[in-house]
Amino acid sequence: MKKLSFKMMAILLLGVFVTASCSEDDEDDDAIVVPVESNTIVDVASANDDFSILVDALVMVGLDDALANDDASFTVFAPTNDAFVALLDELGVSALEDIPTETLTAVLLYHVLNVKAPASAVSTGYYSTLSAGPADGYNLSLYVNKEDLMLNNRAEIVQTDVMADNGVIHVIDKVVLPLSLTGHAVANANFSSLAAAVTKAGLADALADESAVYTVFAPLNAAFDELFTDLGVTLDDFTADDLTPILLYHVVNALVPAADVTSGYVPTLSPAQGRNVSLQINVDGGVFLNGSSEVVATDVVATNGIIHAIDEVLLPPTVVDIALDNPNFSILVEAVVKADLVDALNGEGPFTVFAPENTAFEELFTTLGVSGVEEIDVATLTNVLLAHVVSGNVASGDLSNGSVPTLNDGKSLEFNVDNGVVIDGDINVILADVQGSNGIIHVIDKVIVP
Repeated sequence: MKKLSFKMMAILLLGVFVTASCSEDDEDDDAIVVPVESNTIVDVASANDDFSILVDALVMVGLDDALANDDASFTVFAPTNDAFVALLDELGVSALEDIPTETLTAVLLYHVLNVKAPASAVSTGYYSTLSAGPADGYNLSLYVNKEDLMLNNRAEIVQTDVMADNGVIHVIDKVVLPLSLTGHAVANANFSSLAAAVTKAGLADALADESAVYTVFAPLNAAFDELFTDLGVTLDDFTADDLTPILLYHVVNALVPAADVTSGYVPTLSPAQGRNVSLQINVDGGVFLNGSSEVVATDVVATNGIIHAIDEVLLPPTVVDIALDNPNFSILVEAVVKADLVDALNGEGPFTVFAPENTAFEELFTTLGVSGVEEIDVATLTNVLLAHVVSGNVASGDLSNGSVPTLNDGKSLEFNVDNGVVIDGDINVILADVQGSNGIIHVIDKVIVP
């Protein structure tokens, strides 16, 4: 029995070896591939009857293949059928086919994030969607309020974390529509004071205009509260005429994303030839407007522009304020204070100030053999400073060749505008038309000496 057992065992082992070898050869010649069941976002939506209109919409505009991509990862805020029915009624149309393909595509992409974000990873704030914004590289922003599970203060998240192989679905009860600048102000409760002011000033339609592109520096509610407390007023105390120049002073007639911000002056839509706001980037990367209002959130992308949130309401500055807000004018400010001209230059005016930068004063100090303003007597300093001020609001385009009197009775300025603006033969205007509320500043590279 023992010999037979060994023999049988040997035969069995040989058979296993031969069978295994044949199986390997067969696999090499004709491999059998077992299909893996797909469970992409489109598959999950297609398997749920309550998403049938969403699936139809994706197929209609050709987005179904993109959202079925296993190599990508998405978050989809998925409107139910009831949500789409409500949208059609809101738009006054009877079917998806009545919505232009371009519009429907933008709306659908507005519900998609290019990242997998389960509920545990979502916090209150703005998220960049796949819907194209007003400039390349800047897609439309969606506001998520996690506290009340609302999107843009319009759609409620009614179910979270429906998982797919290539992302996650959160179910919502309304279709979310892309927002204009005005729409974003209304959708975020932190901008409720701004929204109320814009409405009272009659600017809501202008800031929702899709034919223009703006940048809005948007004060938070706390900024308005601080302003009202400082002034001892409420919003009710302002007329539309009071509010309009203040609000327009927060608007730039161009798209200025955070990446394009540089230190300098930017003209706004505020009246009086476009008053300027001063932008300053600190060494730590912080951005301040007019020296004190800090940018606390950037790049909220709307259909017609971009929003940067700020912590202080901007008020159009006087010519003195402009100097105070710019560290390059610190010596000029010191001189104006010593000469006791602050109140005069903060007056109604208007004034045109040819303002020397610090380097211009330092050059003068070297020529005079002094260390600073403290070594120049008040009378001399006053005469020098008044020689930099012309009565009236004279923009660079209004200047012509010739002589113009200053507030120093003994000094007139000789202008040559054939090639830039040159004063007294060798003093150059290096930055023109910094508009204030009571006048205008032109920056010069030398101190004017009477």
